[in-house]
Amino acid sequence: MNLLLIGAQGSGKGTQASVLVKRLGIQHLSSGDLFRSAIDQGTPTGLAVKDFIDRGELVPDALTIQLVVDQLKLPEFQPGVILDGFPRTRDQARALDKALAELGRGIDRAIYLHVPREQLMDRLMGRYVCVAHQHVYNLKSNPPQVAGVCDLDGSELVQRSDDKPEKIERRLQIFFEQTIQVVHYYRAQHKVIEIDGNQPIASVSTELLRGLGVAAEGAA
Repeated sequence: MNLLLIGAQGSGKGTQASVLVKRLGIQHLSSGDLFRSAIDQGTPTGLAVKDFIDRGELVPDALTIQLVVDQLKLPEFQPGVILDGFPRTRDQARALDKALAELGRGIDRAIYLHVPREQLMDRLMGRYVCVAHQHVYNLKSNPPQVAGVCDLDGSELVQRSDDKPEKIERRLQIFFEQTIQVVHYYRAQHKVIEIDGNQPIASVSTELLRGLGVAAEGAA
């Protein structure tokens, strides 16, 4: 099964991707993680990616597609994939469909986690990640057990440089002006499952799994 998670920053895509990985047994592929890895490696592609991210702009299609499609060709992604953060434009969606078709694959479902813009701003202002493995926390909705410390690996929690107010505003503007077109693109293919992301995490997970026809854990 090949799934696409669509949602603005702060909508909970990473959290729900973890649920899907556990229940479906397929790999999670986040373009954000790919970007950060490329930046950390200091490759020419990574430096180009960093320049766009630092300005709060979308990474150009050619760079993004190069990183994502190369990963999809790896053996561990053959059973299926949960794409998170890509595609972000209608043109990228078309390019992704073309690339997947060449691999004999296609997007089965596009899951849209809908959260009001004002709620997204509030979430992002309180978002922190651990320095070791980028586990995500929110000071209001999903705080760590010990302030400033990751529950899972004990590393320090920090706020990302792109989670500052002016950059958050720019990223949300891009989503609601551009990325929302990806929802329309896949809705025309009758592949969209829209989920109310403005509810407790467990409720979002249950609704999401039900939409995919997968029983939640503990269900009869």
